[in-house]
Amino acid sequence: NLQNNRLHFLKNNSMKPEKTLQWSVFQNNESQVVQLKGELTRATLRPLWEQRASFLQTNVNQSLYWDLAQLARIDSAGFAFLTELLNHYGKQTKNSLIHVPEVIKTLAELYGLNDWIKQYISNKNQDVINA
Repeated sequence: NLQNNRLHFLKNNSMKPEKTLQWSVFQNNESQVVQLKGELTRATLRPLWEQRASFLQTNVNQSLYWDLAQLARIDSAGFAFLTELLNHYGKQTKNSLIHVPEVIKTLAELYGLNDWIKQYISNKNQDVINA
């Protein structure tokens, strides 16, 4: 299954997109991968949160991977959102971050979550799913 969502946020009613967050979901019997692309910021995260139930339906036997390879920018609100996703889905199934940019580790250290986030950082930086 492949699902693409493109979200554009407009500023001052102009027709020019200011911020974009896109996501794609790939899955098989063992795992589900959510690839985030663009900016995960206060301005872009709400639609992903509101629509997560429609594309994130994991089961206990399925691992969930958050692929951050194409994440261009993340702010403190985006980081808080990401930690909430990890915490929320961690109660349901195993979930991990892959292709983690250094800014995530820096923000974790800044907020005193360095040890906590390490449990979610996967060493599987290769493709974890055959789509």
